[in-house]
Amino acid sequence: MARHFAALIRHGDYHQRPGAPSAHQPFALTERGARQAYEAAGILTDMATTLGADIHPRIDSSQMLRAWATADIMRTALNGDFSISCHDALAERSVGAAANLRVEEIKEIIDADPRFEPLPENWKSDSHFRLPLQGAESLMQSGERVAAHLTERMNGLPACDTIKIFVGHGAAFRHAAHHLGALAFDDIARLSMYHARPVLLEYAPDGTWRHAVGDWKIRSTAEPLLD
Repeated sequence: MARHFAALIRHGDYHQRPGAPSAHQPFALTERGARQAYEAAGILTDMATTLGADIHPRIDSSQMLRAWATADIMRTALNGDFSISCHDALAERSVGAAANLRVEEIKEIIDADPRFEPLPENWKSDSHFRLPLQGAESLMQSGERVAAHLTERMNGLPACDTIKIFVGHGAAFRHAAHHLGALAFDDIARLSMYHARPVLLEYAPDGTWRHAVGDWKIRSTAEPLLD
């Protein structure tokens, strides 16, 4: 029976606005991030060889430049005729109208709005908290969105051992893995993802998921939850 694997790849290192928790920042990869993306192609090729699986030629990416650029570098580095399709569903958690503002600016906005209670101290890392702003979602909601996309796309794979590439964002991927039953809830905050290092989840014919190969990263307390 054919085995199907979803390769979850967090984008490479990128330029960020300091102090802004939004993961919808529209900035490019750093030189280091570009190297990480190139190396990811070799890592994934080795994984495919070990598993005896083909790499699906269509790469799914989030719309963010850093994710698309990671996918594009991988597309070029992989041997074969690969293409990229970009999807809103693979985005990181949205903070809505507060996109790309600094933490202090977000706090000032919430404090100045008489409709809202003060923000909890851990609002950025609370999986269930959603900013009370238009377009915002919780981390759990972002994971549910990503999990639905992964399941839909994996259901369309050919009847042979196949790895399907998804390039996106660490927190949304981890929350998606939890929704899919491949990661315990307590491990969402404990773990992170290395830049451009594949984590493969196997999707079984009965609809269940499990971690197959590729290391999660132990998240340092200084590391931001969003990617």
